[in-house]
Amino acid sequence: MATASKTKKTETNGAEAVETVLKNVAESLKEGFEKFGHSYEQVIAFNKDTAEAVMESATKASRGVETINSEVISYSRQTVEEGIAATKAMLAAKTLQDVLECQSRFTKAAFETYVEEMTKVREMALDIAKTASAPLQARMSALSELVQKQAA
Repeated sequence: MATASKTKKTETNGAEAVETVLKNVAESLKEGFEKFGHSYEQVIAFNKDTAEAVMESATKASRGVETINSEVISYSRQTVEEGIAATKAMLAAKTLQDVLECQSRFTKAAFETYVEEMTKVREMALDIAKTASAPLQARMSALSELVQKQAA
């Protein structure tokens, strides 16, 4: 009878142990799925924000290219007008010396204007690159923070 009592007690302890293990496994699975669900939601939100940042960046870059294009067209028109004016001045010149002086002035002015314009366009391009990349840089910072947060 003592043996039967010990056997029953062992069975009870074994059943309780199995029940405890199963309960712990169930709780761990529940926590894991909750964390996964939360992580999945974070990934979806992060990707949505990143897609918006890409669109914002593309819009800013497109506007910047339009601005540069307008500037280049304006410069081209100005150059053509100055070239026509210089040609008229050379045709109206009385001597070869006058033609050479007119050509020299035009060439010097054209070169100076070209250098100024290219400097201006370069600065515009750098500004556009900074402006257009800002949303993407913000997403990279957000990704870094998210990774650090997940690692902690």
